[in-house]
Amino acid sequence: MKKIEAIIKPFKLDDVKDRLDEIGVHGMTVSDVKGFGRGGGKAPIYPGAEYIVDFVPKIKLEIVVPDDLVHSTIETITDAARTGHVGDGKIFVSSIDEAIRIRTGESGPDALS
Repeated sequence: MKKIEAIIKPFKLDDVKDRLDEIGVHGMTVSDVKGFGRGGGKAPIYPGAEYIVDFVPKIKLEIVVPDDLVHSTIETITDAARTGHVGDGKIFVSSIDEAIRIRTGESGPDALS
């Protein structure tokens, strides 16, 4: 099993969710987050002042999938979240040693469905 964390632009969430549903990925955790990458944030100008906003609002998706769905999940997120502009986001993949469904006690990949 793998945990896929994707940081995306907020307005792309519905597109990503719908596309993941089409390939059979139905569960995820979604968080509002802030951050910046190479772009370094943005510098908005307000009447009489300019100031730097270091953190840009993003959405963080956390999805745990069986190993056989990792590649298609990554491709789907990439395709659905891409705008072609700076700040489209990042995807991180890490291994999951165990998963347990609290209600039933199921473990491993059975706990994911």
